[in-house]
Amino acid sequence: MSTTTATATASASTSGIELTPLPPQINQKSPGASVSQTDDDSSNDPVLQASRLADSSVPEGGYGWVVVTGCFVIAWWIIGTSYSWGVIQSALVDDGLATPAVLSFVGSLAAALISAMAIINSRVMRRFGPRRVGLLGIALIGLSEILSSFAVKNVGALFATSGFMMGLGMSLCFSIVSTIPAQYFSRKRGLANGIVFAGGGLGGAVNSFALDALLNHLGPAWAYRVLALVTLATGLPAAWIIKERVPVRSSGFVEWRLFKSFTFLVIFLAGAVGTFPLFVPPFFLPLYSKSNGLSSSTGAGLVAGFNFSSAIGRICCGVLCDHFGALNVLFASLFLSAISVLAIWPVSTTLAPMILFVIVNGISNGGFFSTMPTVVGNVFGSARVSVAMSMIVTGWAGGYLMGAPIAGYLLEAYGGEDNGLQAYRPAMFYAGSLSLASAGLIAMVRFRMNRKILAKL
Repeated sequence: MSTTTATATASASTSGIELTPLPPQINQKSPGASVSQTDDDSSNDPVLQASRLADSSVPEGGYGWVVVTGCFVIAWWIIGTSYSWGVIQSALVDDGLATPAVLSFVGSLAAALISAMAIINSRVMRRFGPRRVGLLGIALIGLSEILSSFAVKNVGALFATSGFMMGLGMSLCFSIVSTIPAQYFSRKRGLANGIVFAGGGLGGAVNSFALDALLNHLGPAWAYRVLALVTLATGLPAAWIIKERVPVRSSGFVEWRLFKSFTFLVIFLAGAVGTFPLFVPPFFLPLYSKSNGLSSSTGAGLVAGFNFSSAIGRICCGVLCDHFGALNVLFASLFLSAISVLAIWPVSTTLAPMILFVIVNGISNGGFFSTMPTVVGNVFGSARVSVAMSMIVTGWAGGYLMGAPIAGYLLEAYGGEDNGLQAYRPAMFYAGSLSLASAGLIAMVRFRMNRKILAKL
């Protein structure tokens, strides 16, 4: 086999990563990154070899921390707003606009577009750069919230504004926050991704409390307007400071050779399955708390606690990725999420176990988001993280769109929110079983790569 592999160079005359021959001593696999030689031979992958060389010279900080800060703020609005939808949904249900199953589709549509548009947005970002794409994305989110303030009495219009338009803006922004920080970090990549996605958890916590107060004092219309103003005032400057370290050239939307990799296919499937239960707890906790005889403020507090725990989980899991391996941490996050939904939530008939559930599930839920980009960057190479991550995120569209609505229809089928806590249990078992299945798929990949239990992968 030829010793020709790849190197990454960036100069005034090049705007991307170029592949050129390397001396034999550089053509080595990094620890924990190799997989089975049957279909995942990394020594035959020039892009992965280029990634490893490029990663050896990353600044591990510098302007990268500015980029992380900007991505943190953007994640606050794209992920935090999605995860606080349950507070708005509960208020709209009280107003008689529609059933929980219908309204959960609005929040799910916005999240689904993050996935459905991922591959296209990867191409858009390479064409126009992350700064312009981020500015457009934040502008669309703010505009959608302004228009939503005039649509709170019309569920169809709300689908167009809070669903479709907001989803387009969020999808543009997500393509940035999930890929750009990886260019500035190698050893600290998990920490950087953890900090970025912690913005989503903290945003969800603060937004939940703020929206509950705004909804109670000003109503849904003005709550949307205030949200739009703050989003634009903070999100636009955050998008302005983001820039690529080394723009990556790519000839197509999809790198089809990745689908020949068993590792990629199973990680793709694990993500597709694992996203179905992600929005079930934050979307339905406010309704569940009301069915449990608690106030709307308590429900908003539980969602805020979930999101705050999610922020902690994103940072902690990011740090743990750097020490124990991203695949190990991803498996632990999914397994812990499954256990919390299957064992803790069904017996949460008082406030104390509900608090325990939101802490445990929030931490594990957040871990999924902060570890997946690190897994993709480590296993498939930082030079292709934009394309590979967009391909994997596209597979999440079904779970984002249908995950929470399926739980809503199960709730209705068993009597609805007025039929007591037992009506929620089929939705709980549905969500928990899918988290467990996703954890099993990640375990398959992890032990196929290395059967040693304590190996860092």
